[in-house]
Amino acid sequence: MAQILRGAPVAASITAELAARVEALRARGVEPTLAIIRVGERADDLSYERGACKRAEKVGVAVKHFVLREDCSQEELLATIDTVNKDASIHGCLMFRPLPPTLDEAAACAALDSAKDVDGITQGSLFGVFANERVGFPPCTAEAVVELLERSGVELAGARVTVVGRSLVIGKPVSMMLQAKNATVTMCHTRTRDLAAACRDAEVLVVAAGHVRTVGADAVSAGQTVVDVGINWDDEAGKLVGDVNFDAVEPLVASITPVPGGVGAVTTAILMKHVVEAAER
Repeated sequence: MAQILRGAPVAASITAELAARVEALRARGVEPTLAIIRVGERADDLSYERGACKRAEKVGVAVKHFVLREDCSQEELLATIDTVNKDASIHGCLMFRPLPPTLDEAAACAALDSAKDVDGITQGSLFGVFANERVGFPPCTAEAVVELLERSGVELAGARVTVVGRSLVIGKPVSMMLQAKNATVTMCHTRTRDLAAACRDAEVLVVAAGHVRTVGADAVSAGQTVVDVGINWDDEAGKLVGDVNFDAVEPLVASITPVPGGVGAVTTAILMKHVVEAAER
């Protein structure tokens, strides 16, 4: 039986640390504040917003909501972003994506001040990740993977890590962040020749392919730590599942994250960490 790496204890530990930092900021007259920009009423956006607000309350971060109609104009969206950029009382901004197809998402991301980009959506933030410099912030889920591994006692320095996935949200940034921890990283994707062999060779396997059951029993080996970043609805099983076939893989590896209850549980804690860091900067 593998050790189950649950996100809740990691998130609780981060939250407790942040609450102390928020108290120190308030003693200096600074109230860490997050702006949430949401266009429309997508169910997944609303669910994440509720989770983020609950985490903010636990940490002591204030939240300002900017809600636009789904049929809002590009000008309205850009004006809202400009308001957030110019408001000195707002330290971080979360803008839900994807935006409706009637809006220019790339232009909206480019308009946000990188210093307030707490979810790694601007080019400045991505530069910070790839150059390992304090510019903006990494995508929250990518940093959640690294935090979960480190706080679970997984040694990253010198470790052989395989990342399955190449998106700018997870695959590419988490690969850079793991290299910054001195891991030796192999980047793969669903078109990698003999993907299973590349996965088996890893000591740590991070799967963010976006497809159900990308990794099965043939792609893992004894002693591995497996981090499943995927969130998919499985019609056959009638539940949320990851990119890893958990039932087939769990008996074979040393440790594995569940879905749900793994990386996702850490993500809102990282979002608050970024807001507090922005306020401290």
